[in-house]
Amino acid sequence: MTYTLCKNIINSGNYEQQSMQNKLDVFLLGNRITSTQYTELCGLMESQQPTE
Repeated sequence: MTYTLCKNIINSGNYEQQSMQNKLDVFLLGNRITSTQYTELCGLMESQQPTE
């Protein structure tokens, strides 16, 4: 459930990166998401960042 909600938010682009990163860190530490899910969600955020 937590993973799905986070993925939907990230895919929508309606988030602030540092805030979402902090949330993912807490969810990982609290065993709300797995390390595989964490890596995937961080990758999604990274792919959405504008390149300079």
